[in-house]
Amino acid sequence: MTDINLSVIQTFLRAIARNNNREWFEKNKPKYLQAKTTFDDFVEVFHKELLKFDESLAGLNPRKLAFRIYRDVRFSKDKRPYKVNMGAGLSPRGKMDQEPGYYIHIEPGKSFIAGGFYMPNPENLSKIRQEIDYNTKDFLKILSDKKFKKFFSGLDVFDKLKTAPKGYAKDHPHLDILKNKSFVVSHYFSDKQVRDKKFAKTAAEVAKAMKPLNDFLKSAVA
Repeated sequence: MTDINLSVIQTFLRAIARNNNREWFEKNKPKYLQAKTTFDDFVEVFHKELLKFDESLAGLNPRKLAFRIYRDVRFSKDKRPYKVNMGAGLSPRGKMDQEPGYYIHIEPGKSFIAGGFYMPNPENLSKIRQEIDYNTKDFLKILSDKKFKKFFSGLDVFDKLKTAPKGYAKDHPHLDILKNKSFVVSHYFSDKQVRDKKFAKTAAEVAKAMKPLNDFLKSAVA
């Protein structure tokens, strides 16, 4: 199991995007199970590629890292019961729960890989900001490395404070970085790239470029 064709996943996800209801899902459960098995196969191969440069993931069972397709609609205005993507998180303890790692997301027209630290709790967020403040030169070196810049233009900007974080001056030279609430980078893939049987290697190449960022963030919260 080295070459995985993800076209079956794309086909299923396009279908469920058009038919996002329980009746359709139950009638087409075999198609979902086929897509899920294919995705688990892919994550297993992807995990093996990651292990070539990140041994911290060695204890994981890659077939248990996919996120559920069922949406939690309790507090959402969007009551569609199913996600229209398949995703998995790979970090030393599992699915990137309060630790840096790699997230792979398959969705027609919106597939991507992300890494870094997503929504750290207040304690970890404080530690990350302090580490960046103390070791700004090292952090900026990671962001400016040519291997990193091949895939990323910088940190993703989607959740930031409007003012300076508590304890930092309003004229801090790197305030724009410190205002982030998450420290994440992402890189998107075309549907054609996702369908390529060597996609696991392609995605792992991008993941390797983000590993120095993960290592920095990991040391910050250690």
